[in-house]
Amino acid sequence: MMHMEESMFDTTFRGLAAASAIAMIAGAAQAQDCPHGDLDPMYCDRDGDLVADAPAEGLQDPGTLVFAYTPVEDPAIYADIWEPFIEHLEEATGKDVRFFAVQSNSAEVEAMRSGRLHIAGFSTGPTPFAVNLAGAVPFAIMGSDEGEFGYKLQVYTRKDSGIDSMEDLAGKRVAHTSPTSNSGNLAPRALFPNLGVTPGEDYEVVYSGSHDQSMLGVVAGDYDAAPVASEVVDRMAERGLYDPEEVRIVWESKPFPTTSFTYAHDLDPALVEKIRQAFFDFDFSGTALGEEFSGVSKFVPVTYQEDWAVIREIQAANGVQYTPEGLAAE
Repeated sequence: MMHMEESMFDTTFRGLAAASAIAMIAGAAQAQDCPHGDLDPMYCDRDGDLVADAPAEGLQDPGTLVFAYTPVEDPAIYADIWEPFIEHLEEATGKDVRFFAVQSNSAEVEAMRSGRLHIAGFSTGPTPFAVNLAGAVPFAIMGSDEGEFGYKLQVYTRKDSGIDSMEDLAGKRVAHTSPTSNSGNLAPRALFPNLGVTPGEDYEVVYSGSHDQSMLGVVAGDYDAAPVASEVVDRMAERGLYDPEEVRIVWESKPFPTTSFTYAHDLDPALVEKIRQAFFDFDFSGTALGEEFSGVSKFVPVTYQEDWAVIREIQAANGVQYTPEGLAAE
């Protein structure tokens, strides 16, 4: 009887081991068939372009497209500014388009990940999170007629602050925007040590929440200085939100890419083509969008793999992980 029980146990064990081995082989085969690199495991990147492939099944072709622009100080103003483009997008796609005013980078990424957001502009730093966690596919950026684009990281202080160099930031109270912001936090942490000052060690870091709030805080004297995106403060000055005569630039970087315009990876390819064409056909001249974003005249093509390489490098230097936990830190 004992020999029979042992024989049955051996047979069962061998069967379970064989089933486990088969499952492991199948899993390995599936992993090889669906490589994803830094992408969330729910996405595949078979062509190696670092963005999620369109799925073989379950493509979206919604009756209403939801469009969002990166979080700003006053979302209501931007809803009006984007109205001419939204009308153009509706005409090009034959779809209703609804503007979605997002309150944070995290909320915007989560909206696309959950399938509630189809087209979106993501800020420079959060773009890799949108790509890796939400299946966003960057394809366009605002640029000039010559196809040039970008913004600079600038460090502002009040003219009467006594801060004349980056080393003078030591011991000061400096406003960063949010943990995932490129120009508002990650780039300063990666670049400033080579300029003689280490954020969080040589000066106190205070998170303001946005570039707008950082700049207004500098003007008000709440912060001694702030690293901000040039495109944001330029628009603030044009709207009369601060007096440029009260502040000055201590240091500025070479250009970074600006807001990426993306579509959800699982949109029907025919719809994607219409969306892409709508962006590249849009004429900024004479529109509220053209007036708001001075210095640009059209959308120009970009790829995440090439044009966000410098951003990924900066984030890697900061130990950024493209995970829900990393996004939650924002």
